[in-house]
Amino acid sequence: MQEEVLKIYDEVVAVNPNFERKGKTMPYTSANGYMFSLLNKDGELGVRLSKADIQVFDQAYGAHPFKSHGATMREYVLIPESLLKDKSQLGAYIQKGYEYVCSLPPK
Repeated sequence: MQEEVLKIYDEVVAVNPNFERKGKTMPYTSANGYMFSLLNKDGELGVRLSKADIQVFDQAYGAHPFKSHGATMREYVLIPESLLKDKSQLGAYIQKGYEYVCSLPPK
């Protein structure tokens, strides 16, 4: 499943001109000094969202915490398998993550 998730992640990120995928062993996207999406070693995808977007996400998919290296990532939601199948909606959530970190003070 990890290879499949990575393929989907790469496809969704590749069509967005605002950012690019980084990281060889730990794929991620970042902007403004903050990561906003991340593929953990278990092959799970997490996206960082604003509080308002997390509420909308929770109503649609259930906002489960995203963990990486045993730590719960604050402001991240775990992307469910059902959303991985909807690349346009997944891309929209990754874009929301990008917009959110761009609204934060630069690091």
